[in-house]
Amino acid sequence: MSVPGDRDTPSTPASDEVRDFYEKLPYPPPLASLDDRELYKNPARRRALYHRIWPRGRPGGRQEILIAGCGTSQAARYAMREPDALVTAIDVSEMSLRHTADLKRQYSLENLELHPLALESVRQLGRSFDLIVCTGVLHHLPDPDLGLCALRDVLKPQGALHLMVYAAYGRAGIYMLQEYCRLLGIGTAAQDLRDLGGLLEALPKDHPLAHLFGRAKDFREPSAIADALLHPRDRAYTVPELYAWLERCGVSFGRWLEQAPYLPQCGALAHTGHAERLAELPPPAQHAAAELFRGTMTQHRLIAYGSDRARDEQAIRFTGERWQDGVPIRLPWARCIRERLPAGSSAVLLNPVHQHRDLILPINSAEDRLLQQVDGVRTLGEIVSGAETNQRARAVQFFERLWQYDQIVIDASRAAAHPSRRAEGQEGSTAR
Repeated sequence: MSVPGDRDTPSTPASDEVRDFYEKLPYPPPLASLDDRELYKNPARRRALYHRIWPRGRPGGRQEILIAGCGTSQAARYAMREPDALVTAIDVSEMSLRHTADLKRQYSLENLELHPLALESVRQLGRSFDLIVCTGVLHHLPDPDLGLCALRDVLKPQGALHLMVYAAYGRAGIYMLQEYCRLLGIGTAAQDLRDLGGLLEALPKDHPLAHLFGRAKDFREPSAIADALLHPRDRAYTVPELYAWLERCGVSFGRWLEQAPYLPQCGALAHTGHAERLAELPPPAQHAAAELFRGTMTQHRLIAYGSDRARDEQAIRFTGERWQDGVPIRLPWARCIRERLPAGSSAVLLNPVHQHRDLILPINSAEDRLLQQVDGVRTLGEIVSGAETNQRARAVQFFERLWQYDQIVIDASRAAAHPSRRAEGQEGSTAR
């Protein structure tokens, strides 16, 4: 893939400004230790995470992971979670790299390499990667297209991208406060940051930023306030802009990390008079409509692939026969509530990562029994075997809802390897 111009000379006054910002105020705030280290090594969690990226099985051999714009601790977390992988971290901030190096030494992370390098110059490493993680970085670049193209160029043919960029509508309050700070000439001096923290405490309760300020755990940290309100550059994307950006850079959308907020089949939107109209839209338009309905998304987190990869790589279908070979895996962080339930419910399922309170899934006793059979070993076909035809159809619909609501992921590696089902027709659920 090529982009006009000199792509290996990213150091400009604009990029230097961002580097200097993070040298002064490293973000996320540096950690002295990784206290939840056992969480990173949890095999059930690791399995769920990688099947969310590679439903059909990830590439073989020793995995190579790139953390592009690693910040102060992200690369150390990945190296700890994936001890058999080689993790390479790059960042323009030497301060951030020093904090990561401290964690590397503390936890003897021999599988972690650190390089002071701009994202746009990643080709200088002379390597390619199975997984590229780039969260909270591309939207700070002078040319996000240039950055995404650079990452695309070092992605292996069967590799995947884990991306996070800002979402436009939910950040309206942030951009209002950014303009406020510009008007007053507020900078990153310690007193300015203290005064800005006091201002946030005094925000009117109906200010567009107030809901975010109350929800964000680290918004009271000076570095977090500076990153949100005083950053020298950021931009945000609507869903249509994000899809266009990916296509422009030779990247194919796979799935949202948490997909329920984007699906009109989930939550309050599914019970409106527009449900049928929404179902007739193609998936990108459905996602755009859901973003407009919700209005408060502040970031988009997604899995993407090179555009030369099979378009249905992430497709999980619950029609035909292919679904039978899928193994459902419960997400370890999802919760099952059995107290103070709605009438007729045996339990209520929720994913605490979701920010929208309507994304809960009440289940009845029959569905509860199906849920209890999800052990990460049995296939969907084995779980529903023996059921009558009508009960079988309802069971499959239930598992599709679990998948849509981010309660399970599907290990589809058996289905991908099954010769009689691999070439099955391309019809399937439009929910992605």
